[in-house]
Amino acid sequence: MAGALDKIKVLDLSRVLAGPYCTMILGDLGAEVLKVEAPGGSDETRKWGPPFQNDISAYYLSANRNKKAITVDLKSAEGVEIIKKLVCESDVIIHNFKTGTMNRYGLSYDTLSQLNPRIVYCSITGFGETGPERHMPGYDFIIQAMSGLMSITGTKESGPQKSGVAIVDILTGLYACIGIQAALLERVQSGKGQKLDISLYDSAVSALVNVGSNYLMSEKIPTALGNDHANIVPYQTFQTSDGEMVIAVGNDNQFKALCIVLEKPEYSTNEHFRTNPNRVKHRKELVPLLEKAFLTKKTAYWQKQCRNNNIPCGPIQSLDEVVKDKQLQSRDMFITQDHPTAGEIKMIGSPLKFSRTPVQIKYHPPNPGEHNEEIMNRLGIK
Repeated sequence: MAGALDKIKVLDLSRVLAGPYCTMILGDLGAEVLKVEAPGGSDETRKWGPPFQNDISAYYLSANRNKKAITVDLKSAEGVEIIKKLVCESDVIIHNFKTGTMNRYGLSYDTLSQLNPRIVYCSITGFGETGPERHMPGYDFIIQAMSGLMSITGTKESGPQKSGVAIVDILTGLYACIGIQAALLERVQSGKGQKLDISLYDSAVSALVNVGSNYLMSEKIPTALGNDHANIVPYQTFQTSDGEMVIAVGNDNQFKALCIVLEKPEYSTNEHFRTNPNRVKHRKELVPLLEKAFLTKKTAYWQKQCRNNNIPCGPIQSLDEVVKDKQLQSRDMFITQDHPTAGEIKMIGSPLKFSRTPVQIKYHPPNPGEHNEEIMNRLGIK
């Protein structure tokens, strides 16, 4: 069965996470993705571990399925010519070299678009290809710090905290994926490709969404709220008599229902708490009252009562619990695949569910240069 991006060819010169995550999604959607590395393999994540399974890192496996792989020396004239030949038969080329590197290789957009005017050329850099910091290298952790994301994550006691995953890389990969598909759609009308300039810094700042908008409107510098929400109360974690859970009350009717469940109906008629804006204003008064109520019973009790009354709630699950979650299992969010070196590998599945062109896991995350012979033969190179 053909995928949604069947017949789209992607030349992937990226490494680590943002670019490879983007191209893995394109591959999941049916595109033919060709991963290009330097001889011996130059994607650093191959060595990022433990854990390893037969010398294959879990990190590398997480972002490189549904690709074929070749090795090319871009510092050689022969290597550059191979890339140019591949560009002529590709729809998309994506890289995450530092600004100016592709130009030095003779693989700029201006050069490659002359060879293939339909090429969609996606550049992923730390800070973009314009501006005073365009030549600076970009790393997720640094960008989390600079973008303001860390300043609003954590608590006053903990100080600024990064996300538990490289969230800026993931966001940038998603933005790149969206941009590439939009450019391919536009190409249907114009017949022309174009260049995309995607940066980690821009992507991180865009993720500030409501918190960023709050500052632009009020000019009040936000502080870290831990598990609290800047604009909604109660929308946080609560300790119970035997654990902890999340309550996410999104409107006044849900708050009224919560007060009934907590056997404190008077809270919902208190003028300080009746509406969300007032609850945000008086959170220091309200939250201790709710905390005291939740401490009276066990998590399982509150979970059942909240769900029975349509109050959004959830347990704080560790990853072993997540993997056993029946809902996720029913959605094929944990899959296995055979790998020629690692053996049977376990991977997180795709969240994209299509009715006619479903995601298919066709290819294992490739070893360095695994498809050299196949691709070189196709290009007529011996």
